[in-house]
Amino acid sequence: MPGGLIAAVGASSLAERVGLQAGDELLSINGCPVRDIIDVRFYSAEEHLTLGLRRDERKFAIETERRYDEPLGLEFVEPTFDGIRRCNNRCEFCFVAQMPRTARQSLDLRRSLYVKDDDLRYSFLLGSYVTLTNLDEADWERIGEQHLSPLYVSVHATELEVRCRILQNSTAPDVMAQLRRLGDLGVEVHTQIVVVPGVNDGPHLERSIGDLAGLYPVVRSASVVPVGLTRFHGGGCRVHTDAEVQAVFEQVTGWQARLRERLGVGFTYLSDEWYLRLGDEVPPIAAYDGLDLTENGVGLVRQFLEVVEHNPELWITHHESRTLVTGALFAPVLWRVTAQVADVEVVPVVNHFFGETVTVAGLLTGRDVVAQLRERKLREVVVLPAAMFLGPDGQSLDDMLPQEIGETLQREVVVGSSTGV
Repeated sequence: MPGGLIAAVGASSLAERVGLQAGDELLSINGCPVRDIIDVRFYSAEEHLTLGLRRDERKFAIETERRYDEPLGLEFVEPTFDGIRRCNNRCEFCFVAQMPRTARQSLDLRRSLYVKDDDLRYSFLLGSYVTLTNLDEADWERIGEQHLSPLYVSVHATELEVRCRILQNSTAPDVMAQLRRLGDLGVEVHTQIVVVPGVNDGPHLERSIGDLAGLYPVVRSASVVPVGLTRFHGGGCRVHTDAEVQAVFEQVTGWQARLRERLGVGFTYLSDEWYLRLGDEVPPIAAYDGLDLTENGVGLVRQFLEVVEHNPELWITHHESRTLVTGALFAPVLWRVTAQVADVEVVPVVNHFFGETVTVAGLLTGRDVVAQLRERKLREVVVLPAAMFLGPDGQSLDDMLPQEIGETLQREVVVGSSTGV
């Protein structure tokens, strides 16, 4: 079994004290092989540690005592040491399934965008949503032993037949039974429903929210997200009409009101896109019940508005005039909050690469930004959305760095806050 390749050793840490180095490979702790940083954290909680290591193909061990409150101090190249577990489902709305498949289409998109992962460990570590369809008994034992809580689960539908249809996996287990089992292990769960028109909406969505709410507080939340499709989508599902958006909005907000009376929390939360498509104000911060579901697009706009409200000088402390770049969906929000600021303009960029129905800033390519800004009279500084640059080296989906975009546009380019543009 491969070990964890050490990327860095922290100052004043146990690892530094015993002489570990970047490039060493951590193989085991107290005789237990380590598969990922979860194992590292779990097994290194003891006072006496025996670290199994490999350096330049030579294996050796270090025995040491961990001082009170002393950090282990290791950073690893990857959070999982034995690769990433792949998904065994074939959801038509899966982003990986909607990626360009030919060299002519691809614009040299980074390879990781084509990895269809469904790894329980990333759910625990990073809040990624997983389906639980690829677990074996060893996984269940580990969840209980290491108390991997909370987990984030893509449910989509609680009715087994409907869920199997969405996942295109006839062997998918009953997710309600799995959620109950997680509850028996003391694990809390945040769930997600991606709503596909004509498939899991209407009475199916009604059933799913009711079933999941019945498992509260094991199930802490149910985020409701609209299906998103790129122009490379092969067919089989479609985006919502305005009337369907309104119907889901009324259905979920109705559930929220009833569940707040019954449970004391809203429990089911709409992602921001529903509000923005309808032109409605997003709810106040209290409506999210202290939960951070922003990785799923829930409450991100409200988080931004809170930052603006508590930092009114945000737009006026800069000496330069600024062009704020964003996606089409978020542009109206930025227009409202900057309406009275003379030296700021907001420029929404249309997503020609993935298709105009893709309106979020995080899926903009550098090439679309350059193509649409090149002919404009820009302000002194161009502010690009942080969500564009989530590659391992801070690059965009098509491997462009902010400075490359700035050089092409002949403007100073800065990357905005992750809570804003």
